[in-house]
Amino acid sequence: MNHFDWDNLRVFLGVARVRSALEASHSLGMDQSTISRRLHRLEADIGSKLFDRNSQGHRLTSAGHRLLEHVEKLESTLAAVESDVFGDNMALTGEIRLGATEAFGSYFLAPHLAHFCTRHPAITVDLLPMPRNVNLSKREADASVTVDRPTTDSFVTSKLAQYRLLPYAMPGYLQQHPAIQSVADLAGHRWIDYVDDLLFTDQQVSLRKWLPAARPFLRSTSVIAQLQAVRSGLGIAMLPCFLASEEKQLVPILAHEVDITRNFWLVAPAERRELARIQALWDYLRQVVDANSDFLMGSSAKVTWLP
Repeated sequence: MNHFDWDNLRVFLGVARVRSALEASHSLGMDQSTISRRLHRLEADIGSKLFDRNSQGHRLTSAGHRLLEHVEKLESTLAAVESDVFGDNMALTGEIRLGATEAFGSYFLAPHLAHFCTRHPAITVDLLPMPRNVNLSKREADASVTVDRPTTDSFVTSKLAQYRLLPYAMPGYLQQHPAIQSVADLAGHRWIDYVDDLLFTDQQVSLRKWLPAARPFLRSTSVIAQLQAVRSGLGIAMLPCFLASEEKQLVPILAHEVDITRNFWLVAPAERRELARIQALWDYLRQVVDANSDFLMGSSAKVTWLP
């Protein structure tokens, strides 16, 4: 280990967390072949195999698990040094990695974060919109917007917003299929739904729970894919109002009868929440959603922008 490259630990950590060199390549900013070379070099330096590699990805060996524990501790120590020694807790500069649900991150947060970055040009924001929960314990992000409220005391958690979901369809679909007068009529229609055994939270609204008599014609883990299927005229899907309202042709169904709401929670590890740049983003997100509460609840189709 005379020529040990500490930067390879960052590569190891990125792959270990997502179990895939391909997925890690996006967050690490390097191609798969570079990642592979760095991992092999790290294994040679350490003298132990760290991953079992197969078509399913990268699975940690026992040596890999032991190294991961040490590297995560090292990461926490470096984060504390960044905050305490370099005065990072006071400076509006640096990088923020923000996790979010797929639709909220892509359709709502992204344009507002562009405005935040204009306000704070010394801050770089990495937005991670994903159809799963971002793991803050493994430091996949500095903060996250999630539909699940964490139960651990190690996180600072605040209710960010409430949002509404409704059934939506295209006018052409509704004209060609039986009229919908009540919730009971919905069961006989063509539905786009989630893949039940791949739901990442019980807060996702699936037909199995909400309308068990209905049969899905198409299922996807991605709510954005569901939106595109509805736009094609395939059928009906339960969509967040903030997502569907961006598509002016979509028609809400039984808006006066269907009342399904969920909450977004803003979450960060306590030590990250104290950083000035995290606090600035935290406060900005709260201002943005407060100004757009009607939009998120579907009572307005207009997005409000902060000055």
